[in-house]
Amino acid sequence: METGPAPEAPIGVMILATWLSPAFPVGAFSYSHGLETAITDGRLRTADAVAEWVETILISGSGWNDAVLLAEAHHAAALTDWNRLAAAAQLGCAMSPSAERHIEASSLGASFLKAVASGWPSAALVKATETVAGAAPYPVAVGIAAAAHALPLQPTLALYLNGFVANLVSVAVRLVPLGQTAGLKILAGLQPRVLDMAGRAATSTLDDLGSAAMVSDIASMRHETLYSRVFRS
Repeated sequence: METGPAPEAPIGVMILATWLSPAFPVGAFSYSHGLETAITDGRLRTADAVAEWVETILISGSGWNDAVLLAEAHHAAALTDWNRLAAAAQLGCAMSPSAERHIEASSLGASFLKAVASGWPSAALVKATETVAGAAPYPVAVGIAAAAHALPLQPTLALYLNGFVANLVSVAVRLVPLGQTAGLKILAGLQPRVLDMAGRAATSTLDDLGSAAMVSDIASMRHETLYSRVFRS
């Protein structure tokens, strides 16, 4: 993939911070990742309970798998290994444990690639997006875009995972409800975990995929039958 020279470090960090900001127009705020079901069931009534739930998803659930898929997509796109990239996108879509989580991952991915192409156009990004036919789950889409713009993998992983955690905490702040201060304490407490995971995921392979957050997966499956819903997943 001809990406051109890597951006200067401050600019690269600024680009990543923009892409993975809650304000970036991908619609992440409208998805709860099954958290709404857990809150409705009364599982998450306190800040401690929310922190434990989010940490489990991050370390042993979809957070870790997302990081591995992002790394795989980044490596494949950087090497212009289009078959490997297409396989990563297909695997990421197939791994969604529920219909709503599949919609969440694919919708966020499509919106992300569209937004990046509008603000940061690149021939490399066009080629990679064509390879996955525009259908890449969110972490794969982020890996594609970062590689297309020669942005380093480990910071991309760290900011992606931080945004992942921040969105889940934001759901809890709105629905439990938690105060903003409690939400910030949860996020701050998990950031060392985020950095550790980013370091491990940067050297991961697809053999490292694996999830043990079954209660969260079941919550996402049950979400579509909730009587009243605020979020789409």
